[in-house]
Amino acid sequence: MQSNNIKKEHRRILKKYKHLFEALENYDKTRELPSQRKRIDVTLSVRTINKLKEIKAKTGKPISHIIEEKVLEY
Repeated sequence: MQSNNIKKEHRRILKKYKHLFEALENYDKTRELPSQRKRIDVTLSVRTINKLKEIKAKTGKPISHIIEEKVLEY
């Protein structure tokens, strides 16, 4: 009986903290922390850059955060 309670608690913890376990698993594979950021160069159209600047002005978010949010939604 106690074994079932432990299993239920184990599943509850895994479900509640799934994102943390995934981050730890990713760290084990890559040895990189998820909060680390890397700089890349990307070529965008002038229209896209202007749209990003508009969104930045409205939201106050850096362009990199806007792009990152949209990519993660995909």
